[in-house]
Amino acid sequence: MAASKKKNNRQTSGDPTDAEIGTIRKSGPHRLRVVLVYPNRYSVGMSNLGFQTVYGLLNRFDGVACERAFLSDGKTPAELRMASVESGRPLTEFDIIAFSVSFENDYPNMLEVLATAGLPLQSRERRDTHPLVIAGGVACFLNPEPLAPFIDCFLIGEAEAMLEGFFACLQNKGYPEHRDRRQLLAACARHVRGVYVPQFYRPFYDGTGGLAAVELLADVPERIERTYLADLSQIPTCSAVVTPHTTFDRTFLIEVGRGCPHGCRFCSAGFIYRPPRFRPLSLLQACMQQGASVTDRIGLVGAAVSDLPGIKELCHRADSDDIRVSFSSLRADALDDDLVAALRRSHVKTATIAPDAGSERMRRVINKGIDEDTILRAAALLVTGGIPNLKLYFMIGLPTETADDVEAIVGLCKKIKHVFLSRSRGQKRIGGMTVSLSSFVPKPVTPFQWVAMDDVATLKKKIRTVKDGLKKVPNVRVHADVPRWAYIQALLSRGDRRVAGLLELAHKYRQNWPQSLKETPLNADFYVVRSRPVDEVLPWDFIDHGVKKSFLAREYHKALAGRPSPPCPMDNCRRCGICR
Repeated sequence: MAASKKKNNRQTSGDPTDAEIGTIRKSGPHRLRVVLVYPNRYSVGMSNLGFQTVYGLLNRFDGVACERAFLSDGKTPAELRMASVESGRPLTEFDIIAFSVSFENDYPNMLEVLATAGLPLQSRERRDTHPLVIAGGVACFLNPEPLAPFIDCFLIGEAEAMLEGFFACLQNKGYPEHRDRRQLLAACARHVRGVYVPQFYRPFYDGTGGLAAVELLADVPERIERTYLADLSQIPTCSAVVTPHTTFDRTFLIEVGRGCPHGCRFCSAGFIYRPPRFRPLSLLQACMQQGASVTDRIGLVGAAVSDLPGIKELCHRADSDDIRVSFSSLRADALDDDLVAALRRSHVKTATIAPDAGSERMRRVINKGIDEDTILRAAALLVTGGIPNLKLYFMIGLPTETADDVEAIVGLCKKIKHVFLSRSRGQKRIGGMTVSLSSFVPKPVTPFQWVAMDDVATLKKKIRTVKDGLKKVPNVRVHADVPRWAYIQALLSRGDRRVAGLLELAHKYRQNWPQSLKETPLNADFYVVRSRPVDEVLPWDFIDHGVKKSFLAREYHKALAGRPSPPCPMDNCRRCGICR
């Protein structure tokens, strides 16, 4: 039978999937049955364009039928049963369980999914009769090692570049009829670029606790090459399913490009998605027409949406078709009257500016490429253009940050508030300002992969400084993340395979991290608050992202010296190595 798509714009029961448009249901014999799992709640997973993209891609393959599953909201044992959205089938009845993983803090949820489904947590404990457990997504691109004992196979790279080859390899080897796991995984590791099978790699550690070497246990590649699409001009990436039960509420998401040319030194997306690539206007307009057939809300997604050539023409096209357009991100230096007008026509009430740091010195350290005058000008443009509310993003705990740099966040917010207030009076209405503080977490494959993270007490003190400095400023709210969770994220982000034991403890104690950290023999500070020498072997060094480690080291030293770097020219150059 051919695939069918459910089209129902009204929710008829308590099931959020009843309101979906685009649900794919495939039936018929001889199909490889895949359940794609997002290890979080339905509303979070369905807001993730990467997850939706993989769902659509897999269902385009003739021999594959893909369904979805999410972390259960249930409270009772019966409600906690893990089953697919489309058919209600238990996860153990599928041939493959595929995790789409975007955030490290979802790692414990993956263990909960496996346990609730009735599967052994450790890959080595599963039998040939169990489903293959695979994982991909940006978190796996960066550092899969903390998850290595639980996953049979990682797909390191962009889905469009490797899914077809991976599934073709499985089918050529006779899966699912032929179920010799080791033989299947060895074939995929040898013949499909980007496939990483942890059981074939054994790490060794030196006397200081650092990674010393990795031994190959099979005839597999020594390094895993991240796959990517060199040309996006013929490959659209947009929502497979539209639903009101997401962060974006009936919005059809369209990815305008991948990567970012600006090279902010804290941002992993700016490095693992190199080279930056944008889709042509003609393809994006076709995607917009597709989205307009099911909703009047279009969301343009990407790390550098405002750098898209033709962004204004795309907005004008949306306006002429009476479509409301929103943007995942807009840099302050890209804002002008036309873009602000597009926001206003789309009924946007709150716009976001991300200075990331309060002082000019810190913005040079992180290579933000935006000065204070540009930030103030952007705020004035937004308020004058009829956007009543502003949201400001800052990070605390950045490398080399001083008390003066933290105070500079307060000072910059007050300057923005002054501009905001003076322009709001001209509009005869005063909106609100929200300041969002995030704790800096060092990420793999960035120039800051070697730095020490601030400890929890220091981060709390810095948050208090900003909150105290702004508490008497009217119409300004300050929200901050929880430093303890940032600490856990850093541990999972930069950990090696030994961190898997701590994850199992966290699962045992139902994510009671203080108890888990107390009981583990692992020194978590070793991974979080320790700076690393640039010649240290890092747990993720076996992945070839195309960006030279020596380039990241040069950027790291320039950051410590407060020296900026120019943006990526997005053409052949020899700076980072990706265009070699």
